[in-house]
Amino acid sequence: MPGQITESIPTAHASVLGLGSYRPRRVVPNSVILEQIDSSDEWIQTRSGIKERRWADDDETVLMMSANSAKEALADAGIDPAQIGCVIVATVTHLYQTPAIATQVAVAVGAPTAAAFDVSAACAGFCYGIALANDMVRGGSAKYVLVVGVERLSDITDRTDRSTAFIFADGAGAAVVGPSEQTGIGPVVWGSDGTQHEVISQKESWKEAHGSYQWPNLTMDGNPVFRWASFEMAKTAQQALDVAGVKAEDLDLFVPHQANMRITDAMRRTLKLPDTVKVARDIERQGNTSAASIPLAIATMRESGEAKSGDLALIIGFGAGLTFAAQVIRLP
Repeated sequence: MPGQITESIPTAHASVLGLGSYRPRRVVPNSVILEQIDSSDEWIQTRSGIKERRWADDDETVLMMSANSAKEALADAGIDPAQIGCVIVATVTHLYQTPAIATQVAVAVGAPTAAAFDVSAACAGFCYGIALANDMVRGGSAKYVLVVGVERLSDITDRTDRSTAFIFADGAGAAVVGPSEQTGIGPVVWGSDGTQHEVISQKESWKEAHGSYQWPNLTMDGNPVFRWASFEMAKTAQQALDVAGVKAEDLDLFVPHQANMRITDAMRRTLKLPDTVKVARDIERQGNTSAASIPLAIATMRESGEAKSGDLALIIGFGAGLTFAAQVIRLP
């Protein structure tokens, strides 16, 4: 037929081929947090499981942390940066409305002409990025996709707010997704609940902040978030297992968003995970890094020997929006 459009050339399977991470140099123990809030180390640990977190120094920008984690992921995958067809950066702390930080990350890693965009899905952002990358590779719109989750939440945290000051932290993690001989990324189970958009949100819009000359901080209503994450997200995680055709006992790792140790434990119990499944508990030393928390947690498990190449992992992100996403992946 004259004028027929040629289709992209699809590939049958995609996998995570490489992983990377960046942790800020500064370690912030609970004692530093307690200088500005009326609380105790015992209360913070009981409430969240956090003993310390990482806060970025001035030179550890969103771009710098993204690029460092991305370069590590590219090296881990053995992929030339020039082969990257798209860069996806999941973040809520690139404090420019435009342009997206992804375009600068693409230049920094050596893929200056790659398609590039940011994803604002908060703590679910990394899982959103993996889902998009999987579909891009399998659909033929990019052979290799770089996914970065990065945050400088210390920039938007009210350090005098007793309910949030101890929770949020900084860091970056990255993954390279590309074609593979077998399926390495299961179907995504994702969605949102905009009826609860106010329970985790920026306190003021940028326009309101400009008028009041007050910096807009992140706020969270902890109790409804805890209930939603502990119970509803366990259902989402189970759905991700079901659509992937994987049983709980088949898993090697469970890597939920590092929001709260009590949420992690509640989800583990609801999912009835056997003791053979190793559970990520990176929040204890890293804090809640939103879009960066899942790749950072995987990095910790790889470094400690808990996770190894070929392991089957259930990952799930959930947070502001409210947004959520879960899938089963095989580690590179």
